[in-house]
Amino acid sequence: MNTVFIAGHARLPSGMAAQNMFETLTITAEMDQKYGVIVAASCTLATEHGRDFVQHLLRGYSLQDGIEEPIKTVKSHYMGKAGNAIVSALKDLHKQYELYLEKRKSASL
Repeated sequence: MNTVFIAGHARLPSGMAAQNMFETLTITAEMDQKYGVIVAASCTLATEHGRDFVQHLLRGYSLQDGIEEPIKTVKSHYMGKAGNAIVSALKDLHKQYELYLEKRKSASL
């Protein structure tokens, strides 16, 4: 298998439909192991349209290049109440990706 599955989490703001189902927003990403490119992504927003939109925004970014570009894209294209939670979850996703790289590196030594 050439991909890895990583998740990032953040707290949702109160008063959101998704908060009635989940206390946290989770973004998951299936990524190419070699280049860190997001091939598929999902999140726990309440609507299918919102989940699809976030996937569309994130697909194709490489986490090897950092998280700033995907964050900029979310900030300029997602105007929903969960915007800050999405950004926080992306930062956590990137942190988890870096931990994955460290584990992979130490396992190969």
